[in-house]
Amino acid sequence: MPLLQVRDFPAELYTQLSKVAQDQNRSIAQQTVFLIKSVFSAEETNKSRRCSALNGLSSLCLHLKNETPSPSAFLREDRDYTPAYVPASLNKSVEGEK
Repeated sequence: MPLLQVRDFPAELYTQLSKVAQDQNRSIAQQTVFLIKSVFSAEETNKSRRCSALNGLSSLCLHLKNETPSPSAFLREDRDYTPAYVPASLNKSVEGEK
């Protein structure tokens, strides 16, 4: 089995790892392997969920109309929008700074 050596491991992280390993009745090496496996497993689960969501969207056969605004138009609209809760005096002073 390959050997893993980590240099300059933060002391506070080692203390946490040691405590969790003790709480789980594992050695520090076993706990490290367990945590790394769980991280990689979670990444794969998230990736497969994203892929299935995208595949589900593509099966909807959505078609955009030609008059659909571009993403930059949406961004510009958001930037230019002044919420109702912003006082008019503040809005004018901000516009004057541009």
